[in-house]
Amino acid sequence: MAPRLKKGLAVEAARQLAPRITQMAPGLTQSFVREALHRAIVGIGPLPAAAKAADEQLREQDGNVDKAIREVIQNHVTYAGIEGLATNLGGIVTAAIVAPANIAGLALIQCRMVAGIAHLRGYDLDDPRVRNAILVALLGQDAIVKMVRKQQLPAPPMAIATAPHHDPALDQSVSTLLATELISRVIGKRIATTVGKRVPVVGGAVGLVTDGWSTWRVGRYADREFLPRTLR
Repeated sequence: MAPRLKKGLAVEAARQLAPRITQMAPGLTQSFVREALHRAIVGIGPLPAAAKAADEQLREQDGNVDKAIREVIQNHVTYAGIEGLATNLGGIVTAAIVAPANIAGLALIQCRMVAGIAHLRGYDLDDPRVRNAILVALLGQDAIVKMVRKQQLPAPPMAIATAPHHDPALDQSVSTLLATELISRVIGKRIATTVGKRVPVVGGAVGLVTDGWSTWRVGRYADREFLPRTLR
């Protein structure tokens, strides 16, 4: 099957499966995005709060912020790879069942990574503007450029984080955009990489690589986007 046709089929299938995913996991609507961000910031289970983990990396790197950020990114790429492997072992057959765990897990990991980066660069994680900026960063540079051009987003993450005032109307729109994007990406990835194969181990390997790669790209973008600033 030609790559372009294969990708097109995956995108269309992802659009059809996304509503089914949210039906099977009622919490997997735009609200799960905010919950993932909250848990990333305050900590969950064995994962300490994003700021605390980032500060630990800063201590390990003798106060070098850039090195600490690289460590934060690398750690979360590893987390995402492991999570992607674990939640993709079932291949296409179990996509509609375990995809919610993959989507929510990836959102949590990437939120925690970007929050750590923003903290190290001097941003207040309790600021609603910064929280929206963190979520927007997860969309990735290419998607953000398109959405700003189409006026689906008012600005890139840096501008949102440093806006004069918080726009409450932006909270829901950002959550909805990110939820839709994450669901489409994860389901589309599963279908595109397992069509004609249906080999569970292949699905797991692909999940490891693609989730790790996407997390690395989000981390590098956040590193460039969140410029240093001093808290007041």
